[in-house]
This record gives sequence, C-alpha cells and structure tokens, in this order.
Amino acid sequence: MSSSAPPVIENRIENHLARSPFAGPDERGRQLWRAAGEAVLAAALVLLVYMGESEIDLRLRAGWAAVVTLGLIGTGLMLVRRRYPLASVVGLAVLTGAVPAVALLTAVAAYTAARQRETPRRRMGLLLVAAPSAMVTCAVFTPVLGPGSWSFGLALGAVLAVTTVVVPGLAGTAGGQQDRLVRALRERTAAAEEARRLADSEARVRERSRIAAEMHDLVGHRLSLVSLHSGGLEMALRQEAPGLQDEAAVVGRAARDAMQELREVLGVLGPLERDTGTDALTDATGTRADVEALVEESRGGGIPVELVWEGPDLDARPARVRRAVHRVVREALTNVHRYAAGAHVIVAVTHAGERVVVRVRNGVPPVPPAAATGLGTGRGLIGLRERVTLLGGGLEAGRTPGGGFAVTADMPADSGPDSGPDSGPGPSAETADAVSEGKGPAGKGAADGVDEPGGGLSAVQRCVAGAVTGLLGLAGVGVMMLFGVLLVVNAQPPEYQRHKEPRVGMTREQVQRSTSGDDVTVRAAAAGREPPRPASATDCTYPWGAGKARGGRLELVRYCFRSDILIAIDRFTVPMVTEKATQPPRP
Repeated sequence: MSSSAPPVIENRIENHLARSPFAGPDERGRQLWRAAGEAVLAAALVLLVYMGESEIDLRLRAGWAAVVTLGLIGTGLMLVRRRYPLASVVGLAVLTGAVPAVALLTAVAAYTAARQRETPRRRMGLLLVAAPSAMVTCAVFTPVLGPGSWSFGLALGAVLAVTTVVVPGLAGTAGGQQDRLVRALRERTAAAEEARRLADSEARVRERSRIAAEMHDLVGHRLSLVSLHSGGLEMALRQEAPGLQDEAAVVGRAARDAMQELREVLGVLGPLERDTGTDALTDATGTRADVEALVEESRGGGIPVELVWEGPDLDARPARVRRAVHRVVREALTNVHRYAAGAHVIVAVTHAGERVVVRVRNGVPPVPPAAATGLGTGRGLIGLRERVTLLGGGLEAGRTPGGGFAVTADMPADSGPDSGPDSGPGPSAETADAVSEGKGPAGKGAADGVDEPGGGLSAVQRCVAGAVTGLLGLAGVGVMMLFGVLLVVNAQPPEYQRHKEPRVGMTREQVQRSTSGDDVTVRAAAAGREPPRPASATDCTYPWGAGKARGGRLELVRYCFRSDILIAIDRFTVPMVTEKATQPPRP
C-alpha cells in the first residue's frame, strides 16, 4: 500500500530542495554572481582584520595556514547565511573565538539573520546562542594558541561577541522591523486604494441609479398620460368612429407595454436612488426660481450667498440639464454649510447660446470648522461629475488662490441623444473620477497621495545606496571591534602578559609572540662573551629582558634557529658596566 504526501507539502519540499543555498526565503534563482561578489568581499574583510590585529599586538596574529583554512570555512558559512541563518551565525561565532580575523564575517551573518527572522523569540535565541559561543571558544583557544591566559581570552571573546554578534544583531532587528512595517504600510495603502476605488464606483453607480429613477419618473409620467388619453379616445371612438377604435386600442397597449419594458430595463440597476421630501425633483427643477429658492434656503441657514444669473431662464431646456444644474448648486451649497460655514458664496449661472455654465465659489470661512468634521469622502463630487459627464460636459473642483473652493460645471444647454443618459459616460469619466477630492476648512481639496519609501529612486540607485550603507556599517563595526581589542590588550595586567615559555621545537613566530624580539643592544653586549653557537644554527636572536641581574652580572638569553625552528636556548651572563658621576648631571 503506497502513500503520498499532500500536494501542498510536496510543493513545499520541492521548493525547499530546488532553492539555491545562496538564496533567501523569498528569492528565486541560484544567485551565483552575488555569491561570487560576496566571496571576494569576505576575503578582503578577513585580510583587513588580520592586518589590523597584527598592528595592535603580534600575539594576536595567527598562522597563515590557520587564517586561510578557517577563512575559507567562514566565507562558506557567510555565503549560506540566508538559507541556513542559525548554523551560519553560530559557526562563524565559534570561528571568531579561535581566529578573530573572521569577525566581520560574523557581523554580516548576524545582521542578515536577525533582519530575516520575524519572531522576537527566534531572534533572541539566535543571539543568546551565538554570543556565548564566541566567548567560550575564545577563552578555550587563547591559552592554547598563545596570546594569553583564559581570562584574557574571555575578555577578548566578550569584546568580539558584543561588537560582531550583539550590535549587528540589534541593527538587523531594527532593519527587519522597518522592512515589515513598510510592507504592512504598502499593503494597507493598496487596500485603502482598492476601497476608495470601490467607493468611487459605488458613488457613480448610485448617481446613475438616481438618473435612471428620474428618467423613469419623467418617461413613466408621459407614458401614463399617453395611456390615459388613448383609453379616453378609444371610448369616444366607440360610437362616433368604430373603425378607429382599434387604432386607439393599439396606442394604449403600446403605451402600457412601453411602461412595463421600462420597468424591466431599469430593474437591472436594482433599487433606484430617489430624492424625497424637499429634495424631490419636479418640472420646475433647475429653473431660475428653483436656484433662487436654494440660495434663499442657504441664506436662512446663515450663509451669505449671492446669486448671479446671466442669460434666459432654463425652463425651455431639457429636464436632465435643469436637474444637473440643480444638483450642482445644491451639492456645492451643502458642502459650504458643512465645511465653510459663514464664508461668502457666489452662485453664478451663465446661459449663453448652447452652453450652460454653473460656478459656485466660496471664500475662507471666518471661523475654521471644528476638527470633528474631518475630511470628506468626495463622493458627492464624484456623483456630480458622473452626471455632468453623461450630459457631455465637464466638472472641475478645487481650491482657489485665495484659500476658498470653487466648483464649475460646463454642459450643453440642449443635451441631445448623443450626450444623454443612454449614451454612457464620456471618454474622461473614469480618469476624472480617479482623482479623489478631499475637504478642508474652506471646502474640498485635492487629497494628498501616499508616496512609497524610496519611490523616487531607481532600482540601481537603491542597490548602490544599500551597498554604501552596508560598507559604512561594516567599517564602523570593524573600528569598534579593533578599539575594543586594543583596550583589552592594554588593560591586561603584567602578570598575565607572560606567555608560554619558549621551548625547543617552537616556530620563530611563536617565539616572537612570547618574547620582545631581537634587540641590538643585547646583541652587542653578548658579542665576545656568548657561548659557541650550534653548528646547524642559521641565525640567533637576543631578546631584551629575558634574564635577571645577579651579583653584578646580567643574564642574557639566546635563541638559535634552523629554518625558523628553535633548536637551542642558551643562557649566559655578562658583566654589568657602571660609571660614577664625576660632575653634576645636566638639567
């Protein structure tokens, strides 16, 4: 009986196995070019740290073979830090305790791993494992390799752990939190944009539904009159002209069928939005008398409104044009009441030729509105724009230079079939509605866009900026680490500065770490008084301070090498020369 894993688990396993060891969790591809560049950078970092430590103290210098071997291992661990963060950081921390030359590689891995991990518990666990590992390893290997005692190694390991694990880990934690915050903000911005788009679409649909309701009332009323008069005509013709009775009946049936079809067509739009009460539209809607009534109503609410009417009345114009005029004036005055109470308002209606222009402009209110009013949604202007656009016109709304707000609608005075409700929106309907209108103290204003972080930079510029920032961070970590090592070396007490005594079989480098090196004065004092050198010795060194003064003689030590290997240690004494002062010393 065979069993197989669920498809989701199989896909995860396949993706895990197919991922490159150099790629991160959300990355695809082998990332070989990036790995090659990071390998070169890692070699340069190891070399720089090795040279810096050698300048601080020769005792910290490890052998080239150890540096190369452990440096290659550390480079490999750094390259896979994105795929295996825990193993990479802990492994590099252990290597740092043995060979501090790979310390900056540990800093890079700790920063990347902390930035990549999302849960605080996992980040804290990573740092709590890696930092003590570096300290313990350094304390164990320091006496073995010769730089100092275990206490010196523990202090040195603490400096390395803090500067290469803790500090980069905290920086990576902050960077990861910033990345997640930016990602969440982008998702919220996208959701808000989608919600605004849906709300704008709903506002347009509601305005179209309102227009459809107006058309239903207008056309239905006319068809009802036709049906009524055709019924009366049918009854009158029954006695006077029976031959025409059937024709009157056909007209009546056609009117009733048209009413039914109109209801079915408009029923597709769902429940129709209708204006009720004082806002209900009539045959006088949009005329001069109607606009004057709106202005007088606003004056009664405490708004100083001035009406300027140019041209003849609109009573002879189509009902849809007059209703659009009514809606523009009413919506604009409503916004003034809501967001600019007390501001002076001018309502200008210009009816010239075949165009009707409606402009409602308000100034700055004497008293700013309460903060509770907030920003408006702009849905009213979206509905107005939809209505005017369906008539073949255009609507503009925005702030004025003086700080007020103006709404201007320009539409044909005699809206023909091509610009009526059945023709659909004009070419600029959707693009115009895409601009959200905000509201300020003096009315409505353009909403501010949300800029993405780094949106003004190209991908190449962002990569270059990130690389420069990373290099500067590495330089700061390196300086901080070397300064800490210097403090630890200089703070070591004299009794702990003694190293393992040189013995036969040591390399020249090990002897130099345990002694002060060759001294010209000691070599001159030993000339003619030293024992014979071993026959196989190639050269000898005479360090200063290796012996003690006893009974007027100074003990000197000589180390003889053959091919950089210590083969003999000779101790001998030379007389100490003292001079009596025959004259006062010079100041």
